[in-house]
Amino acid sequence: MDSLTQIVLGAGVGVAVLGRRLGPRRAAIAGGLLGTLPDLDVLVRFDDPVDAFIGHRGFSHSLLVQAAVTPLLGEGMVRFIKVLRQQRPPVYLAVYLCLATHALLDGLTIYGTKLLWPLSMEPYAVGSVFIIDALYTLPLLVATIWALCLPKWSRRMGTVITAALVLSTAYQAWCLAAQQIVTARAGEMLEQAGVSAEKILAIPTPFNSYLWRVIVLDSERYLNLYIPVLGGREQITVYEHPRGRALATCLDGNPNLDKLAWFSRGYFRLDLHRGLRGDEVVFSDLRMGLTPNYAFRFAIARHDAGGSQAIPPRHLGGPRGTWADVEWLLANMGHDPVMRLAEAKAWLRTADLSTTARSQAAVC
Repeated sequence: MDSLTQIVLGAGVGVAVLGRRLGPRRAAIAGGLLGTLPDLDVLVRFDDPVDAFIGHRGFSHSLLVQAAVTPLLGEGMVRFIKVLRQQRPPVYLAVYLCLATHALLDGLTIYGTKLLWPLSMEPYAVGSVFIIDALYTLPLLVATIWALCLPKWSRRMGTVITAALVLSTAYQAWCLAAQQIVTARAGEMLEQAGVSAEKILAIPTPFNSYLWRVIVLDSERYLNLYIPVLGGREQITVYEHPRGRALATCLDGNPNLDKLAWFSRGYFRLDLHRGLRGDEVVFSDLRMGLTPNYAFRFAIARHDAGGSQAIPPRHLGGPRGTWADVEWLLANMGHDPVMRLAEAKAWLRTADLSTTARSQAAVC
């Protein structure tokens, strides 16, 4: 999640556990600092942008590592804050909860979080919440601001912080339920169309949890299904795109493709783009960003008539969206299934879902 959300979540946890002992203001500051601490792994230097991409949310987000460092951080607070010197157990609890809730919340996004590093390098990525969601953040933000204004504990402060934590947690429960509802609707629609998908993944569209994008991997194509939680089939829009799997045959042994394919769990596409020195093979992670403006795109190979050759990977920037995307998002959230201009050429009638993309010839 975004840094502000992690700060106010940590502040809320800090106030809930230590507010009576330390005072709401100081507890909120301490919790906010602890809550953002795991993201300091961005300071770690990696060899290339691919390693940086798959290495983020690693050791500092591990629940095991956080348990190991809790006594160090907790003891520092106990020794340097006088009122906490006889409060070791609640201090340790507050430290661990501030760190762990950060990691668990990140695990609900689609990026991926290595919660059990180093025992498991598998990133957990539920994908039930967008990385910025005001409906989750707002109750915690209000409670944090309230706490920062109060040097001494009060019963009302306890009510406010409890309500904020309950509301934010309930919102995450709603997101998980909405994801299951949309996944079931997509599966039913695909079954009726006779589409046997390899994989499907439901993730929320930007800044909300009502309109979802369901990515469907189906042979040589992938589908973007935009589905609101409520409403009928007439509110669903579908777009069909090529996966570029033929290019993968040219990249056997390319270590960056192997790393990225693993990290993306197979949800990627390959394209040829004119690069700095001729055509380049570009990898796009389908899970983050809207087609074609994916947030994580990497040039990983040079391509010509003789085949493909690995190159030092480059992270490719580009536009993230336009005002037309905002209008499209609001319209579809309001059950007006207008066409998304950025994908207009890929629009597909729901009646044509069963049409399978033709196999692409090898390009090596």
